[in-house]
Amino acid sequence: MEVSIVQIGNSKGLRLSKTVLEKYKIRESVEMIFEEDQIVIRPLTKPRHGWSDAFKAMNDNGDDQLLMNDVFEDENPEEWK
Repeated sequence: MEVSIVQIGNSKGLRLSKTVLEKYKIRESVEMIFEEDQIVIRPLTKPRHGWSDAFKAMNDNGDDQLLMNDVFEDENPEEWK
């Protein structure tokens, strides 16, 4: 896709269409990666974003139970001292 460089005050920038912004979920910030002969622009992601709400929902639904015991029957805690 070809886009024009536009004047923004004393700087220049790229104008991205609403369609591109929505498709790639670009909000306020992007990450720019400078490679040998190209610049990669991608949405800035927040790892684990929303996990707190998901864990709360799991707890509310009773879905946060252990799938296996945290101590095995033949495990001797004294070995770890």
